[in-house]
Amino acid sequence: MTAAPEAGWAAGLGDSLRAPGPGVRGAPTKARSSRRPHRPKAGGVASAQTSPSAPDRVGEATMEQCACVERELDKVLHKFLTYGQHCEQSLEELLHYVGQLRAELASAALQGTPLSATLSLVMSQCCRKIKDTVQKLASDHKDIHSSVSRVGKAIDRNFDSEICGVVSDAVWDSREKQQQILQMAIVEHLYQQGMLSVAEELCQESTLNVDLDFKQPFLELNRILEALHEQDLGPALEWAVSHRQRLLELNSSLEFKLHRLHFIRLLAGGPEKQLEALSYARHFQPFARLHQREIQVMMGSLVYLRLGLEKSPYCHLLDNSHWAEICETFTRDACSLLGLSVESPLSVSFASGCVALPVLMNIKAVIEQRQCTGVWSHKDELPIEIELGMKCWYHSVFACPILRQQTSDSNPPIKLICGHVISRDALNKLINGGKLKCPYCPMEQNPADGKRIIF
Repeated sequence: MTAAPEAGWAAGLGDSLRAPGPGVRGAPTKARSSRRPHRPKAGGVASAQTSPSAPDRVGEATMEQCACVERELDKVLHKFLTYGQHCEQSLEELLHYVGQLRAELASAALQGTPLSATLSLVMSQCCRKIKDTVQKLASDHKDIHSSVSRVGKAIDRNFDSEICGVVSDAVWDSREKQQQILQMAIVEHLYQQGMLSVAEELCQESTLNVDLDFKQPFLELNRILEALHEQDLGPALEWAVSHRQRLLELNSSLEFKLHRLHFIRLLAGGPEKQLEALSYARHFQPFARLHQREIQVMMGSLVYLRLGLEKSPYCHLLDNSHWAEICETFTRDACSLLGLSVESPLSVSFASGCVALPVLMNIKAVIEQRQCTGVWSHKDELPIEIELGMKCWYHSVFACPILRQQTSDSNPPIKLICGHVISRDALNKLINGGKLKCPYCPMEQNPADGKRIIF
């Protein structure tokens, strides 16, 4: 029933940037969860009331809008490319023609002969050709300007420029707080992507103070990932061995996969590496119980070592996809161990916003049409429930089965000694004479015995 909390990278993003998570609803029994939805809070629930096809329709409409703009942009880029090639070719031909005419005029001047009618005619043709070429290039350049203008018109036609007006200013924090949160999210994203110098430059220009303890995990992970991309297993193996106990607690197979990949590299070296591979196989001993099958396959491949693994039933061991897999495994397990999210909060928030924004804009139009007020007045909840899909589920959310309200930090879920779960507000309302009787079973208990549950 308990869901893992969102990793630490999203902590600085604030409620206004968090993507909604899955809905786990209040339950009248010990082990069941009601699916009846309530109003979603930021970082909370995705709608069970929303039609399953609604996000698909919104996504298709958004993609079609993007495709319209992209088509216009492709036309501009094609014209730029064609114009550049044509311009370069035309100018080269013109320079060659003028160069030839100049050489003829210089030859006539050295001989002291008067300008012939033929050369005079050629000069007139040359001037006319220069003028025509310049006019043609200017006309083509003007046509490019109109194509660029059509891109802007396509953007205005397909997207609402008043995005900031979707919600009232009262929903957000102060402008200074917004700017600080956004800058921190961008810095985190840059560190995660390995753009360390860009992140440092942004910190200096924005006067954002980021301490070394925050940077260190990103620096270490990027250093190890760079080594893995270069097929250097040393730093990753050293890190996995030093964090072995904590990785075992996470049921991680990272260390075994690193040893396996190193063993496969030795096998790829041919018969000369056979003794070294057999000696290295001792590293598999701690993993024999959990990875017996994989170890047996690797040991069996030694039979074909002299014939060449690439032509054996074990050729799949030499597949380069193992390197991509080890990078993904290391990133996932290392982030989990260090309390970091695999995807940056900025990219998740941006993707979620692309889905949620069209829906919110439609709601804004309805609110203005019907002159409704106070529909969205709280910072920690949305006016409607928006389905973002399983990929954006981070938090479980509990709704009290008594008061039908979603729990929060100020009104958390409380587990009674009988096992039933209600909200703290409901618990306080049910207290009678210092005692509490469970609304779902006849057990009477002390209200102080209830324990807060963190989903």
